[in-house]
Amino acid sequence: MTELREQVVDVMRHADCLYDKAAVEGACDRMAERINRDLAAADVLLICVMNGGLVTAGMLLPRLDFPLRVDYMHASRYRERTSGDQLHWKVEPSQPLAGKDLLIVDDILDEGYTLDAIMRFCRQQSAASVHAAVLVQKEHDRGVRPAVEYIGLRVPDRYVFGCGMDYKGYWRNAPGIYAVAE
Repeated sequence: MTELREQVVDVMRHADCLYDKAAVEGACDRMAERINRDLAAADVLLICVMNGGLVTAGMLLPRLDFPLRVDYMHASRYRERTSGDQLHWKVEPSQPLAGKDLLIVDDILDEGYTLDAIMRFCRQQSAASVHAAVLVQKEHDRGVRPAVEYIGLRVPDRYVFGCGMDYKGYWRNAPGIYAVAE
C-alpha cells in the first residue's frame, strides 16, 4: 500500500460522520422537490460540474420528474489537492448555452470562486437563466458566495469529503459526508 493510500485510509478511520447516507438521500429529496416545483415548465439543460458534482447529479437526476437534457463541464481550483488557487478549465459544455435554462449541479459551495466563475461563464454565453444546486454549503463568510437556490445540507467550516467531495483524490465514493478529524 502506498503512503498516500495509507494516509487516506487513516483519514476515514478517524473522520467524523456529519451526515449519513439516509440524511444525504433526504437532502436530495428536498432539493429535487424544489427543483421540480421551480423548473418543471422550463427547458432545462442540467450541467454537472466534474468531478465533484457527479454524485450529486447522479442522485438528483432520477428524482427530477420533467424532461431535461444533461451535459457537463470540468473546471477546478483544487486538482486533487486540499487547497485551491486559480481556476483551471478542462472541458466546457458541448451544447450551446445561449437561450437555455441552466441548472448547474456541484458538490460543495465553499468560498464560491469556482461556482461563481462557472455561473459568470454561463451568463456570458447568453443563457436564458442560470440556477445552481449544491449538495453542501460550508458555513463561513469567506469568498464570493454566488446565489445558489438549491442547497442540500450545511456543514461546519472543516475539510469535508464523501458524496462526490474528495480527500486528496480519494473518498468521493463515501456514502455519507465526513469531516477530517480535528
